[in-house]
Amino acid sequence: MRRIPPWLLVVVLAATSCHHSPTSTSEFAAQRQKMVEQQLMPRGIHDERVLAAMAKVPREEFVPENLRAQSYSDSALPIGHDQTISQPFIVAFMTEQLRPQPTDRVLEIGTGSGYQAAVLAELVKEVYTIEIIEPLAKDASARLARLDYNNAHVKIGDGYQGWPEVAPFDSIIVTCAPDKVPQPLRQQLKEGGRMVIPVGIGLDQQLFLLEKKEGQMAERAILPVRFVPMAGEAAKPK
Repeated sequence: MRRIPPWLLVVVLAATSCHHSPTSTSEFAAQRQKMVEQQLMPRGIHDERVLAAMAKVPREEFVPENLRAQSYSDSALPIGHDQTISQPFIVAFMTEQLRPQPTDRVLEIGTGSGYQAAVLAELVKEVYTIEIIEPLAKDASARLARLDYNNAHVKIGDGYQGWPEVAPFDSIIVTCAPDKVPQPLRQQLKEGGRMVIPVGIGLDQQLFLLEKKEGQMAERAILPVRFVPMAGEAAKPK
């Protein structure tokens, strides 16, 4: 067996001990800007505050470590527990539909990894987000705190029931699909408020926009979508 010279062994050991992240912070920032310019704006996202939030929130912090290189791909990504983080366009589209204002209090159903909550936290006063899967909720809460999104409040629970203790809300966003709009969410929306929610079963889903006017709900389908089903009360046999 050929003996490796000592000087070469030192070089090899040095090379294998150095850890280099495949994408630096500046590279991720460049990818975010590219996402805004090539994925969002050409597809009709025009709200400057929403675009700024999408360009700021580090999506790579909300995806699994082994998928960080795909953080700004135009696709949903798995985050464990049979759940996903929505593609950037859907996050931006749903956020824009809410017409978020700096004084708003927003309810989110389906925290997931916390990415949508972080985007909203850049735009509104308070975000209240509910996740039924305990490990996801705990991880998201820790992640949001680490990233200084102190106006995002995470609760472990069934989003079907909303969050009555802190209702009503200026707007509600739902990132999992029930077969119909939960009545508690209708009741917890303020007069003049807006709700964005996917409704349907399997591949037959539509994103609905609801607006409460004089106590009545005006609702319309705005986009075909595909979300994970809502669990808990929504999944019980009717």
